[in-house]
Amino acid sequence: MTNTLSWEDAVRWYREQPGNEAAVRDNYFDLPVRQAAERFAGSEEFAEVLRLLGPSKGRKILDLGAGNGIASYALAQNGWVVTALEPDESEEVGAGAIRLLAKEAALPINVVPEFGERLPFADDCFDAIHARQVLHHASNLETMVAELRRVLRPGAWLLNTREHVADTEAQLNAFRQEHPLHHLYGGENAYPLARYLNAFAAAGLNVVKAWGPLQSILNFFPGSESERQRALRQVANHSYFRLGRLLSWSPHFRQVQVERHTRADQGPGRLYSFLIQKP
Repeated sequence: MTNTLSWEDAVRWYREQPGNEAAVRDNYFDLPVRQAAERFAGSEEFAEVLRLLGPSKGRKILDLGAGNGIASYALAQNGWVVTALEPDESEEVGAGAIRLLAKEAALPINVVPEFGERLPFADDCFDAIHARQVLHHASNLETMVAELRRVLRPGAWLLNTREHVADTEAQLNAFRQEHPLHHLYGGENAYPLARYLNAFAAAGLNVVKAWGPLQSILNFFPGSESERQRALRQVANHSYFRLGRLLSWSPHFRQVQVERHTRADQGPGRLYSFLIQKP
C-alpha cells in the first residue's frame, strides 16, 4: 500500500497492527473518541495550553484542524466558545467525530468543515486560535498563516503546537520514511524552521516564544514533565565534556545549554511550538 488510503482508513490500519496499542493511545486514536478526549483534557500538555492562553471568560477560540475534536472538547469544557475547523468528515478522526462528541457531552462546539487556507469567517472575530499539529499539513503555509492573522482580533493569541520541522530535503525524506502512516496516505509534511518564522513575520504576527523539542511539555508529550526535567538535567550534565555537572545547579546554565542543544538538533521531523500575538 502506498498513498492510497484515506486518513480514516490509515488510522484504522494502524489501530489493527499488533504492538501499536500504546502508540494508538499516545496519538489519541483510540475509540471511543470521548475516552481519548477526556484523557487529553486531563493531560499535562493541555494544562500548559490553558496556562498560555489564559482564562477563557467566554472568549471565542478557533480550534484549527481539529481532527477528532480532543482539543475542542477540552477547550469547551473549560469555558471557551469553540469553533472547530476540520475538513475531513470522518466520524472517527474528523468533523463527524467532533459532532458526535459535542452531542454526547452536551458541549456547544460549532463544527465547520473547511480548510485553513480559506477561513469562512469575518475579520477580527476570534480571541484566540489553537492549532495542534496543523501548519505542517498546509498546502500553502503562507496563505494559511495570513488567514489566521485576518480572523484574529488585535492583541489575540495564536498557539501552534507540535509542528514538524525539516530544514533540508534529506531531513524531510527521512521524516517521511520514519512516519508510520505517511506511506499509506501521503499526507505528512514538515517545513524548515525559518519558513515557519518567515511566514509569521510576513503576516505581521509577533512570535513571542518558539520552543524546540525539549523546551516545552507541548513538544515532549507523551513524556511527562518530570521526565522532561530529567532530560534537561542530562543535557546540562553532559555539556562541556561533562564538566556541566559542576554547574548544572544553575537554572541559567541549564537554560543556555538546552538552547545550544536545541540549535544543534537536526532530527528529521523534530517538534516545535509557537506562541504568537497579533499586534
